Amino acid sequence: MIRGIRGAITVDRNDAEEIVAATETLLREMIRANDVAAADVSFVLISVTDDITAAFPAQALRRLDGWTYVPVMCTREIPVPGSLPRCIRVMMAVATEKQQEEICHVYLKGAVVLRPDLSLTKKTEM
Repeated sequence: MIRGIRGAITVDRNDAEEIVAATETLLREMIRANDVAAADVSFVLISVTDDITAAFPAQALRRLDGWTYVPVMCTREIPVPGSLPRCIRVMMAVATEKQQEEICHVYLKGAVVLRPDLSLTKKTEM
């Protein structure tokens, strides 16, 4: 069974080192909260808002043990009304026995999820 674990984080500055460090923090929290093993990850999609020009944060995955061969796709988000500035979003496809209701989605530093209807749902900081 493949489930998608979502996460998002905002950064204070458009700085390559900060962007990679924030992405690594988010990935580690997503992994911890869902007890994910590297072998169970099918692929990772990372998207960043258009105002992050310093770096794509994909190299954060290479810092995690056992993640060398995990396929990663990076994209830039098209700005929409209500988007957060300097936001990094991650979607991780994971083979898991957990039910969707048991999966923990992680949103750090006040990041928000943009629903398909473009309404905003605010998540509490963990």
